[in-house]
Amino acid sequence: MTPPLVHLRPTMLSDLDFVVSVERDAANLPFITPWERTQHEGALRFPDSRHFIIEVGQQQAGFVILQGCRNPHGSVELKRIVLAPQFQGTGQGLGRASVRLLKKLAFTQLKAHRFWLDVKALNTRAQALYRSEGFVEEGRLRESVRVSIEGADGYDSLIVMSMLDREYQARVALGQEQGA
Repeated sequence: MTPPLVHLRPTMLSDLDFVVSVERDAANLPFITPWERTQHEGALRFPDSRHFIIEVGQQQAGFVILQGCRNPHGSVELKRIVLAPQFQGTGQGLGRASVRLLKKLAFTQLKAHRFWLDVKALNTRAQALYRSEGFVEEGRLRESVRVSIEGADGYDSLIVMSMLDREYQARVALGQEQGA
């Protein structure tokens, strides 16, 4: 299978209707805590953040938020990656291709020492993707987020995962990072 031709472009104010609609789609709500539009506007302007649209060709497929881009300790956070529902579970590898682009960006352009994220425990598909892409589980924040979705009202845990620059470089040396 040939991975999709995916690229990231900076989010513009004119993209925020798309961003908010994808974030609030019922398919995505169990896995994220949606932001208000003003929070996205802030992330566009805040120098420590990067907000990108994931595109396949010229088509918007999702969005990404990075934080800690100017962190003096070199710790960059993958705050959010959300795909539009029509691009999820297609078997095309869009999520994987996006994560690989983000790792390359974090370690080569932003000079990260550590690239990290947290993922809800119920999001097992994302966890499997991150593990297969070299992220290591660091720990769990037990029952740290409220979950109110159809048929469920309670708490979920967050799993903290990361990759260090030397781990990324080892993957590059082994040919595990395409296009790196």
